[in-house]
Amino acid sequence: QLQLVESGGGLVQPGGSLRLSCAASGVDLNYYAIGWFRQAPGKEREGVSCISLSGGLAKYAESVKGRFTISRDNAKKTVTLQMNSLKVEDTAVYYCYAQWGTCSGSDYDYWGQGTQVTVSS
Repeated sequence: QLQLVESGGGLVQPGGSLRLSCAASGVDLNYYAIGWFRQAPGKEREGVSCISLSGGLAKYAESVKGRFTISRDNAKKTVTLQMNSLKVEDTAVYYCYAQWGTCSGSDYDYWGQGTQVTVSS
């Protein structure tokens, strides 16, 4: 059973930055693509970013492209989402997820409990 624990959320002003981390345990992370999705109140879940098994390929939603950067360290079993130039519309609960094989669609196999990100002045 793969377990994912997110950290790093908080309150930040528009234009600020936050760094989210996801720690994995339970299984070999090398078999899973890892990503982040978010969900704001009253809105549908949105895939934010995903990184391939080796870390060589990263995908981003158009809404965050150029502002967010995803990375992973398979040896440490961690995934990081660096979020810069944050906007009010980035406010949501952010979830780390794992997907067997490749970054593909929204059929996630595991996800964490989420961390709140609030962007407000």
